[in-house]
Amino acid sequence: MPASMTKVRCPQCGGESLWSAENKYRPFCSERCKLIDLGAWASEAYRVPVQEEKIDPLDEPPKAG
Repeated sequence: MPASMTKVRCPQCGGESLWSAENKYRPFCSERCKLIDLGAWASEAYRVPVQEEKIDPLDEPPKAG
């Protein structure tokens, strides 16, 4: 299959998406899927989990050697 005909999974709906310059929505299969994903980013639905470090304000900072 030529590189221009490569098919991938749409990250939004899981359907088939054409990975080529002809698909202006790539990696999405459609404008709808692309806009749904953009909305999720805008509403901060996608987040990287962070574990906050508890710092005791009474602890002394490490001394430089």
